[in-house]
Order: sequence, then structure tokens, then C-alpha cells
Amino acid sequence: MTSKTEGHTVYALQEARTFPSDEPPPGFGPVRLEQNDVAVLLRSDSLANIKAAQNALFGPGSNQAGSLFKVTSIRQGFSGGGFYGQQGLPSKLALAANIPGAQSIPRQAQGFLGFATTLDSNMGPGNIANLETLPGLTNQWPNGYFKQGTTMHLSHLFQDLVTWYEQNFPQYADRVQAMLQPGLSPAPGTLALQPPGQSEAEVAQGVQRYHAYGHTGSMSKVDSTTSPTTSNYGKAYPTGTTIPVRGDFDTLDNPFHYTSDPTGDHYSKKPAAGLHFISFQPTIAFFNLVRLSMDGHYPDMTLPIAPRSPHAGINSILHTTHRQNYLVPPRRHRSFPLAEFLV
Repeated sequence: MTSKTEGHTVYALQEARTFPSDEPPPGFGPVRLEQNDVAVLLRSDSLANIKAAQNALFGPGSNQAGSLFKVTSIRQGFSGGGFYGQQGLPSKLALAANIPGAQSIPRQAQGFLGFATTLDSNMGPGNIANLETLPGLTNQWPNGYFKQGTTMHLSHLFQDLVTWYEQNFPQYADRVQAMLQPGLSPAPGTLALQPPGQSEAEVAQGVQRYHAYGHTGSMSKVDSTTSPTTSNYGKAYPTGTTIPVRGDFDTLDNPFHYTSDPTGDHYSKKPAAGLHFISFQPTIAFFNLVRLSMDGHYPDMTLPIAPRSPHAGINSILHTTHRQNYLVPPRRHRSFPLAEFLV
């Protein structure tokens, strides 16, 4: 689809790029566009399971695969935990680490910024994010080598909790409008919100009326199906079905738990509020389109608000340090993709 639009071949996987609102913290230097060969994602409700998998993959024993890898970074984090009245992990761990602004994190919040991020409205259903699922996005249907695979974006961002809770958005209503869209008035303290999507025209109208746009609202039209769509597998998706699948998680890494390049990565043992952002989508061109909309940049217009302004969603409290894009092969080729072509 992008190839037709641009008039030349555009691959589903592209090198990472920066975006208008990307701004590392003072003294960090430019955003690092990484060149790792492999990313391994381990997630579980059990730390013991994660440790066992990590040992099997990276251990030095004869029945382990550690000799295949040189580990360049380890990125740890957490999400949720605030169920049935319990204290969530973001609040609990940020307070224990004495992170500035931690006392303002809602006790049961899924993430540092207080709102639930994994909702029906912003998570692609089923296999919609695969390379081959939606007609016309790639050439992997029906018999592509990477059919049932996808692409993954990985980045790290620091989150300025003091600016979020105490300076730019001190009231709950302010944070709702920054995170979602202006004009909303949910019941105070509501953490899981699924507002209606906005068209580009509605986002622009909101800017005229409120002189601001919201984070989720700015992306809602761009990251979803624009008309009723039937997948190559016969699944019918209504207009407005989200396509990307998020996997982001909060962290106290600064910026990573471990790095083989402490100087280049500006590693520090001092905990810091951050986010390891993961997103799966059919193509990186699609990710770029969505990420640009977060900055108010659409294919046919640009919103008249500076991308790091407090009026530009949550951009003013995020500081991006690293980005990289990956191809996620299908399970049949997951371990050693393309290896058979070396024979």
C-alpha cells in the first residue's frame, strides 16, 4: 500500500527514525537508533518463569543457547497489579524507589501516568497486526515466507512524573484531556477510559476550540480501519477497529537494567521513571504514520501546535532515548529465519 502511494518499493520493515516530539533529556545526546540483531521478549506473571526462560536462552551450559548471543542490553519492567483493591506495581515500586512525583500515582494504576493503557479500544484484536491479515498491506498473502509474522517497534522513554502530576497537568481533568482528548468529563478518579474515536477533522476542531489535542484522540483515526474490512482469513472488522497491538511496560531502568555500552547509553544505577514501549503492527510505515499523528502531523495537514507543547497530548513529559524496529518471524521460522537459504 505504501509502495503504491510513494511510487517505489517500501519494505514492511524499515530502519527506525526520529519524530518531531522526540527529545532526550538534557545532556543525553541524540536519540540512539539502535542496530541490535535480535530482541527476545519475555513476559509473565511469574518472575520465576522469566528467570527460567532467561537462563535457558542465555545460560552458558551445554544445553543452553548463551554462546549464540552477545547481550547488549537487558530491559526490565512491570505493568498492572492493582487488582481487587491491591496497590498497583507502578505506585508500589515508584514509591519504594523514591521516584520524584511517585506519591501522585493513583494507588491502583496500571502505569505511572495513572490511566489504563491496554483497553479494547486501543488493542488490535486477534491476528489483525500480522503482515498478511489485512488485504493490500503487504505481499505476504497467501504464501509469503513471513506469513503469520509481524513487525515490532521498541523504544525507551523517560517519563517526567513531576511535570505530569504537579506542573503541566495538576488536575485530574487536565490529565484526562491530555491523555485522551479535550472536552471529556469522566467521573473523577476513573482510570480505565475508552472514549469515542476522533476523525482528523474533529481533532482539528478541538484544537480550534480548546487550543489543544489529546494523545489518544490524535491517533485514534489513523491507527484503525477506516471502513468495514474483511481480513484475508474472512474475519469482518467494523470501521474503527484498532490495528496495532501494544506491549509497553513501565520501568525503573535508567535507561536499561544492563547495558554493554554504559557510556553510550548514559547508564545510571539511580532509578528513573520510564517506559519500554513495544508495538506490533503489519508494517513499520503504519507505525510511523501513527507516531507522526501523535505529534499532530497527518498526511494532509499539520496541527498548529508545537509537538512538545503542553497542549500536544502527553508529549511534553516524555523524553525518548532509544528506538529500533524489528521483524517478528512466524513461529515456523522463529528461531533461525532464512537459515535454510544458507545451505
